[in-house]
Amino acid sequence: MSRLLHSISPPGPARVAIVAVASCLATLLLVPLLAPLQAPLEAGASVADTLPGARPEIDASRYTSLQAALDAVPPEGGIVRLPPGRFEITSPLVLSRSDVTLIGAGAATHIHNANTNGEPALVVKHPDGEKVKSADRLWRVRLADFRLTGTPKSGHGVVAVWVNELFVQGLSVSNHGGDGLRLDHCYEDPRISDSLITYNKQVGLNLLGCHDIVVSSNQFEENNDAVSCTDGFNLCMTGNCIDDHLRHGVIIENTYGSVLAGNMIEECNGFAVIMDRDCYGNTVSANVIAHNGGGIDLRDAHGCAISANTLTIMKTHAIRVGPASGRITITGNNFSNSYIGEGGIKRRKNDEAAAGLTLEATRDVTVSGNLFSSVKPKAVALDGPASHNLLFGDNVLVDVASDHKQIKTTGTVLVAPAVPAKTSTRP
Repeated sequence: MSRLLHSISPPGPARVAIVAVASCLATLLLVPLLAPLQAPLEAGASVADTLPGARPEIDASRYTSLQAALDAVPPEGGIVRLPPGRFEITSPLVLSRSDVTLIGAGAATHIHNANTNGEPALVVKHPDGEKVKSADRLWRVRLADFRLTGTPKSGHGVVAVWVNELFVQGLSVSNHGGDGLRLDHCYEDPRISDSLITYNKQVGLNLLGCHDIVVSSNQFEENNDAVSCTDGFNLCMTGNCIDDHLRHGVIIENTYGSVLAGNMIEECNGFAVIMDRDCYGNTVSANVIAHNGGGIDLRDAHGCAISANTLTIMKTHAIRVGPASGRITITGNNFSNSYIGEGGIKRRKNDEAAAGLTLEATRDVTVSGNLFSSVKPKAVALDGPASHNLLFGDNVLVDVASDHKQIKTTGTVLVAPAVPAKTSTRP
């Protein structure tokens, strides 16, 4: 092309026109050659281009109600996205499909239950409810990232009935007239994590007949009870923060093979942990249990281990083993008041209570490797009729009265007075 232009070489304006025409021709010739190498700027996928097996997401903002969006889930399941906003309901939302994710935009998605007849906010269950056949039970439902509130006259926050592999993650569940989360025979592998469960009139998380349960990294505040696990198996409860409950912290009844570890349980008016009604094979370990009405109450428990817990400023019974309990190991725990060194304590004069271990008409208990310091009325109290087959060894007792001399001891038991207060040298 350049040779042609050079050979023509017309003078002045004619040459400029020829160059422009030649440039246009070159562009037209090159575009078809380059097109396969360039992605289009905008492309709408045709039906033939979609991923095989993919189902469209359900955007609840495009429906007339939240219930209409839930009803749009096909039988094979799907995802429902809840938009930001405040949505007031007066009757329960019902989700009745398997393989569903119901997800919001965090606290920006707020569903408020204004019902005054004690009805729940959200129900997850098969249309046949409690009578559902085993083969028809729901599986793999995830509730995530939205806020759910109620009133004193509304019912539970979430009710799930016979849902297997239920996953509750990142919910804020508050101010309901009943339980915050009520899982009724969600038998296989329920998981509750990273949620905020607060100010509910009954139980924050009520687990009824559940199995292989994970409760992790949640915060519970000012419910009546924080967690109740009844007629269940294999509760794994770790890394939760439980504070300021009107009654008890964690209640475990007729449940075995469970572990409570790495939790912080503070300022429950009742007991931090209760085991009752034929509990066996459970472990309570490495928890901080502080400033509660009572610590760990073994009302009816056998074959359980209580180890490596910090039990501080408990008003009564840091650990109590009752007449219906036995075969208990209590080891490596610290029973203490608010001592901070140099004879000083942190708490005010009207808040100095700090309890120890109570053994009440029990049997077959070993108590070893614990430290009891400045607890009252006794480090070890033997209440009621005589206990049997108790072993007390290798413990340290500082600034305490104790009934341990009435127990068969082994190894070394170190008994020491309190460290006297030092005269302050600070200006």
